[in-house]
Amino acid sequence: MAGSEHRPAGHGAQVQAIAPADPARTFDVLTPSDPTRFYPSFRVIPAVVSVTGQTGAWDAVGQTRTLHLSDGSSVLETTTDVERPGFFAYELTDFTRVFGPLVHHARAEWRFEPAEGGTRITWSYTFFGRRGRGWIVALIVRAAWAAYMRRVIVGLVDEVRRVGAA
Repeated sequence: MAGSEHRPAGHGAQVQAIAPADPARTFDVLTPSDPTRFYPSFRVIPAVVSVTGQTGAWDAVGQTRTLHLSDGSSVLETTTDVERPGFFAYELTDFTRVFGPLVHHARAEWRFEPAEGGTRITWSYTFFGRRGRGWIVALIVRAAWAAYMRRVIVGLVDEVRRVGAA
């Protein structure tokens, strides 16, 4: 259709875990957490090594920050939803280096729901490939991203365990 905007297909993964604190405390520990402490390199995924240009405490819609990765690339994160204590989301844009030509944008969503033993965290991540490149993004998500998320969420739950009961 003439004039229609191309909307890339999304490729994503989701993980869940139980954190030993109530949803409000889990939200308060995890949403402002320093990504350099919890997002290591894994297979083809580079580590987050620094954060620059953060606007605000990562607790309101429209705040941004740039993540710098171990392969020399970077990505801009922008909060899109902050609904304490149950939901938090952000979009990732301006990917550089290897992911720049592949990924149009990505979206991460975090849900915090009461559960036996604390809070059920549901973390979903969807990548939207550039035109003609979605199949490559789908391969990366299938080959590495879900496994990466399973590793990362363990460290995040440990952080809630460490400071969440305070």
